[in-house]
Amino acid sequence: MSSATTRRTNPFVLRLLAFLGLLALLAAVFASLTPVYLTGNNIGALLRHMSVQGLAALGLTFVIVVRQFDLSFPGVASLGAMTLGWLIAAKYGLAMGIVGGLAVGLLCGLVNGIAVAFLRLPDIVATIATGGAAVGLSYFYSNGTSLSKNFFSSGILNLNDSKWFGIDGPVVILALAAALAALVLHGSRFGRAFYATGENRVSAVYSGIRVRAYVLAAFAICGAASCLAITLLVASSGAANVTAGNQLLMPAYAAVYLGAALFGAPSVPATLAGTLLMSAMLNGFTLMAVPYFYSDAIVSTVLIVAIAAFDPKVGAALRRLRPARQSKEARA
Repeated sequence: MSSATTRRTNPFVLRLLAFLGLLALLAAVFASLTPVYLTGNNIGALLRHMSVQGLAALGLTFVIVVRQFDLSFPGVASLGAMTLGWLIAAKYGLAMGIVGGLAVGLLCGLVNGIAVAFLRLPDIVATIATGGAAVGLSYFYSNGTSLSKNFFSSGILNLNDSKWFGIDGPVVILALAAALAALVLHGSRFGRAFYATGENRVSAVYSGIRVRAYVLAAFAICGAASCLAITLLVASSGAANVTAGNQLLMPAYAAVYLGAALFGAPSVPATLAGTLLMSAMLNGFTLMAVPYFYSDAIVSTVLIVAIAAFDPKVGAALRRLRPARQSKEARA
């Protein structure tokens, strides 16, 4: 193996070792504080929780790759949950409920994409507006009360309780979604165009890439993925409510940016790694009965640190400081 190949592989190996080290450190700390942390039942619960957050984070990854922001998907997920619950309560069946929920997410994502890519509205403003409208619409189904009618007979609870090949159903769904996302984002020309759009849109346009179409697709994928995530959450809780999506925003962003900081760029494997770290942390806090506002503060801190590590402007500023420091030391 040539020295050039070694130099190319070493950074990835170091990043992978850093991730494994962080995961082992979290496991050791929480296992010492609560003995049930590494039990089989708790690891299964951790992975099921990771499935919900991971699906939302996978959709968000596409938006981050094209260098946009989406703050609407928690509200969109709530609307998807209520659509799912209403369709099941109205005896349209589980399949129609899931399709209806995903369709709502896809439609809201398309609205975001049209507003940002074609109408050139600021992504933060546009997605906040879409998310707010989605939350408002979710109240129309039941005036804000939870929906659980026909849940036991519809089979939706089996999505959380079933096992496929000895693996929990939500984990299998996350694995299949991640495999599909990786195939699209990393194994196709379509996926490479997402990265080209995010890195340099002018160059992407001159390369024949329809930049606005890819931004539209990224938002659409994010909306649909958030509603798939909330479907698993509804299956585990046994009810659909208008606040279902509230717990998706911070963990999803923290997972994407933490993974990007660890592995150098946003990607499907990086997002899965970040999601696993965040789920391991949140699961430990839950077992320790840490109040939610403390865990939220820690997640927010992780998000800030990850953004600072991933943001190219921060990296450029640090690189500018290094020569200045070296010149001062030379003069001294």
